[in-house]
Amino acid sequence: MSYLIGENLTGGYGGADVISDCSIFVEKGEIAVVVGPNGAGKSTAMKALLGMLKLRSGFVKLDGNDITSMSPQERVAQGMAFVPQNKNIFVTMTVEENLEMGAFLRRDDINETMEQVFELFPVLKLKRKQLAGELSGGQRQQVAVGRALMTKPLVLMLDEPTAGVSPIVMDELFERILEVKQTGIAILMVEQNARQALNIADRGFVMVTGENRFTDTGEALLSNKEVRKSFLGG
Repeated sequence: MSYLIGENLTGGYGGADVISDCSIFVEKGEIAVVVGPNGAGKSTAMKALLGMLKLRSGFVKLDGNDITSMSPQERVAQGMAFVPQNKNIFVTMTVEENLEMGAFLRRDDINETMEQVFELFPVLKLKRKQLAGELSGGQRQQVAVGRALMTKPLVLMLDEPTAGVSPIVMDELFERILEVKQTGIAILMVEQNARQALNIADRGFVMVTGENRFTDTGEALLSNKEVRKSFLGG
């Protein structure tokens, strides 16, 4: 059984279902990527896993335990970390203060984890006393991911981590995400840059109108003619 699994998830906002019978899962030390066209329900599926969406049916399990009824805060305490696409840093705080905020649930020494974040993102160490709002878009994303890592998560969930950054910065972020994977964390990522994301993914899910259209390894999806034609530009 996968470490985090959302099985047959159906739900939405108000009376309309945004996702229907959707299943997403990820194992420790694995990168799972959710791709698909705009409006497919990718981010909604992510929110369902985090408990931010009321489900009409389906369940969510973490390490074999049913967490469907848990609040988002309770799921974070269980080891889930989420980096939203927008408004994901405190712009009036320094880089270091942002990282400290990420460890607000911890009662142990956070210095070792902070040094690990600085090792992963060296530019953040150089700018640790600088206001996060003064950083570039790519550097802000590094702060957001670093802050999530300060919780020492077992599952790292990223919603469009490369949105609005240059191709060079995107490649760098993906390289850092691969490094995080090596620590054994389960990584689940929603991404618009489908081809590049599937290239680093162990597992991929292609969503269309709230449903799973394809589920396979990243390599297999990149090789699938129908996936390439419909979602990867040929």
